[in-house]
Amino acid sequence: MSQENTTIIVVGKLGAPYGIKGWLKVHSFTDDPQGIFDFSPWLIGQQGKWQTLEVSDWRRHNKGFIAKFAQVNDRDQAMAYTNVEISVDSAQLPALPDGEFYWRDLIGMSVVTDKGYDLGQVDDLMETGSNDVLVVKAHKKDAFGQSERLIPYLTDSVIKEVKYDERQIIVDWDPGF
Repeated sequence: MSQENTTIIVVGKLGAPYGIKGWLKVHSFTDDPQGIFDFSPWLIGQQGKWQTLEVSDWRRHNKGFIAKFAQVNDRDQAMAYTNVEISVDSAQLPALPDGEFYWRDLIGMSVVTDKGYDLGQVDDLMETGSNDVLVVKAHKKDAFGQSERLIPYLTDSVIKEVKYDERQIIVDWDPGF
């Protein structure tokens, strides 16, 4: 799967300063919370400008993490980064095995039943306790009067095929739901 455009992906958020030497609390949004430290450099957006931050050191602290940046040496400097999102270039994301996709890759794909009915486009995804769910925005003139459908992302029963190059997902789903 090729990356046509690189995009900025939010992977976490900086919290409050920790101590007086410029350390900051880190809130990771990655599946493996410690995985946020596999990315370097981090991109920090402030006042419409991107800045890179290099993590010089990090460690676990209570139930989270704290990090020290090469460019930040005291508590006052750290305060400027409080509550700022941590982003990375999408090119830094690891390649996935065949048949696996990042959620961002599925957004905008058309969803069609295995009988040919166009259900609409993937507008979002939700994580539930048991499985992920496609949020499909139906077309304005949907024959079944649906405005949105929630379709479980179950590869064995509901999701029949993801045609990545065609930007289409084939599903076994009743259009009336």
